Amino acid sequence: MPFTTEQLAYAGRAALDYFLKNEPTDNYNVARPLIEFFMAGKKEDGGGLQDVVEQLRFTNDSNFQSYFGDAQVSYNRKRTLQQAKYTWGAFHDGFGLNEDELTANGITMTDDRSATPSDAEKVQLTNLLEENLETLKLGFKENFDIMLHRSGTQSATDIPGLDALVATDPTTGVVGGIDAATNTWWRNYTSTAINSGTAGNVSNAMELAWRAAIRVGGAPPDKIIAGEDFIDAYRKDSGYVSGSTTRQVIVQSDNKKAITLDNGVGSGTSTGLYFKGVPIEWDPVFATMDTLDAPTIHWTKRLYMLNSKRIQLRPIKGHWMIPRKPPRVYDRYVHYWALTAKAALTTGKRNAHAVLAIS
Repeated sequence: MPFTTEQLAYAGRAALDYFLKNEPTDNYNVARPLIEFFMAGKKEDGGGLQDVVEQLRFTNDSNFQSYFGDAQVSYNRKRTLQQAKYTWGAFHDGFGLNEDELTANGITMTDDRSATPSDAEKVQLTNLLEENLETLKLGFKENFDIMLHRSGTQSATDIPGLDALVATDPTTGVVGGIDAATNTWWRNYTSTAINSGTAGNVSNAMELAWRAAIRVGGAPPDKIIAGEDFIDAYRKDSGYVSGSTTRQVIVQSDNKKAITLDNGVGSGTSTGLYFKGVPIEWDPVFATMDTLDAPTIHWTKRLYMLNSKRIQLRPIKGHWMIPRKPPRVYDRYVHYWALTAKAALTTGKRNAHAVLAIS
């Protein structure tokens, strides 16, 4: 017996819910540490008037004065607050299966509401949906991750990503509705064209970036993510000790296991390298961004220091990774499945982040 439209819709929705909750084995998609970082720290927003708003203090607007005796003093009206407004975007990915494709896979469709699919048809439908739904989720994540790397200028409907919020040139451009050219407090730290050929340069540049990121507020970066060229330069640089070629190795005294010194430490995207105790993570998508956009400052040569409390993915409440099952239109025998989301990427403190790049 064949499937009815309602049965097909239910089976597809149940399978889509499953794939949203489970990570399947994959042989194509690379690791995506940036979107994992943002998704782990996401914070819902109501999305009123299509803006996610960050409330900012940019000055104390102090009226401090010295005086003596009966000297006249003055009072002011404090103006200490500013708002950064980020327009959220809407995102979609979906696929369709026409009835000829279903028939080719041994699945028969009918409008008979009393129809019951056979066990063989159920197996065929499961196999067909598995591949489509698995790649639906992965494809959504792949392209959303690319958008979160970019500046948002690639499309009128894209949201600004990391390249805008933590810019390689933070002295220009409008971020969150605030012009960085005239508001010097609204700039992240940047240091590019670092000469990694001179021993110590990379580590020194990272030290300066770290201080800049904690200068206002004192909260240190807790996420460091980099491209392979910067990682290789830092690995080489971290072996430098002034006046010597000896690599610095710190071993815990309570380590009771055998110690192996390995220049190729780390696993997966974890490089085994640290700065100020924060692990440096490799983002393989940086190389993809170089291929896609050919930027002047290559992504693979960059390193980002980020504060997770000051840069967040803000999904709109009730609109995050929603499985959709649009109805079949009357003049096409095609069945549809989709994922949608609405979100913005925001920062309330650009000077809590830094980006560096080697030459």
